[in-house]
Amino acid sequence: MRTVPSSTTVAPAASNIHKIKHIVIIMQENRSFDSYFGTFPGADGIPMKNGTPTVCVPDPQASRCVKPFHDPKDLNYGAPHRAADASQDINGGKMDGFIRQEIAGRKRSCQNRFDPACGQSSKDTPPDVMGYHDGREIPNYWSYARHFVLQDHMFESNSSWSLPAHLYMVSGWSATCSVPGDPMSCRNALQRPEPPPDSSKKARQGRSQVHPPDYAWTDLTYLLHKNNVSWGYFVSRGKEPDCRNDEMFCEHLNQSSRTPGIWNPLPYFDTVKGNGQTGNIQNVSNFYTDAKKGNLPAVSWIVPDGKNSEHPPALVSKGQSYVTGLINAAMKSPDWSSTAVFLAWDDWGGFYDHVKPPVVDENGYGIRVPAMVISPYARQGYIDHQTLSFDAYLKFIEDDFLNGQRLDPQTDGRPDPRPDVRENAPQMGNLVKDFDFNQKPRSPMILPEHPNPGPVPGKG
Repeated sequence: MRTVPSSTTVAPAASNIHKIKHIVIIMQENRSFDSYFGTFPGADGIPMKNGTPTVCVPDPQASRCVKPFHDPKDLNYGAPHRAADASQDINGGKMDGFIRQEIAGRKRSCQNRFDPACGQSSKDTPPDVMGYHDGREIPNYWSYARHFVLQDHMFESNSSWSLPAHLYMVSGWSATCSVPGDPMSCRNALQRPEPPPDSSKKARQGRSQVHPPDYAWTDLTYLLHKNNVSWGYFVSRGKEPDCRNDEMFCEHLNQSSRTPGIWNPLPYFDTVKGNGQTGNIQNVSNFYTDAKKGNLPAVSWIVPDGKNSEHPPALVSKGQSYVTGLINAAMKSPDWSSTAVFLAWDDWGGFYDHVKPPVVDENGYGIRVPAMVISPYARQGYIDHQTLSFDAYLKFIEDDFLNGQRLDPQTDGRPDPRPDVRENAPQMGNLVKDFDFNQKPRSPMILPEHPNPGPVPGKG
């Protein structure tokens, strides 16, 4: 691992977290840290010597070891990203199973007609999962990293696919519940929480009576509602591709704020239904309206549709344009001076990363993902090397708006048997260190939604 300066060497400014009155969490899809920022200056990226990677991953199909390579393609394919795939990719810390899992996933996936990657790979083509992008393909993302905060040890909260990741994003747990309405009947489910009906295998095979899931454990909106803290979950209307946990590609399903799904699980939480808060799950157009009027909720989550998600085979450029539009809207808002944007990707999507994830419990952490903090109070050009997960977002929200109340079965009023209180994990850092609340709020940095390619790294 490359030696990088520690974030702890920078003394945090006096913390006045309550200057942040609006938190916007933008969750994109399926990229590892090394696939987007593996060559970013100063980050814990792909190990290099004289500009050449010193690491490689075995390709069992071609009897070779493949080094990470620059990939200028706008369309990528990735690889499977189940819990079993994460375990094989990590391989006890060797971080060398990515190509093997890509090959295995293609063999499974190519049995159906929805996989656009079938026939794309051969012994002469570098495996897609080993490719990385840089400022040439994602100039806006690299600009945000240069001017605000890049987090180079943000790990997916759970070591699995999209649905568990989104459940962790709003509740700090992924479970399945045997008794409707009973939080104590819920049991840990890293790989197989109950899926939405239209994404289940039975439903897509036309088999009878598939019941919607009941997420009975406690999610963050319960505490927000209890403390009169406003929130919104903004969903992009379109198609959602991640329709089952063991497929790389599949038939796309309709998605909107009114269609609960893998990226939109909140409608199935008893707390949301019981508190009459389903109306807070809205079309993303309402986010733009709220931002323009200076009426952002205290907490916003934003999820994309398939085309804007960066989830293979969605185009990288489309996702970057969509995210830029969201951030521009936040920056143009009257609320900008009190806003923090947390941008991350929900899981690694099968793409290579060289850092072994820490173990916090039986569910994770998962493999590293890109993540940034964008705010008028964010440190400028700062790389945060703290160990983080999406649980850090819950912790920051709770510290800012709930006086440090946690999703803790012992104290939150709705006991459930979750294995631990993730916000209190001792190895997890604190997002407060990414801010300087003593500085004058920084002006917006409006970027073009369709930028020209960035310069070759080190030459511009």
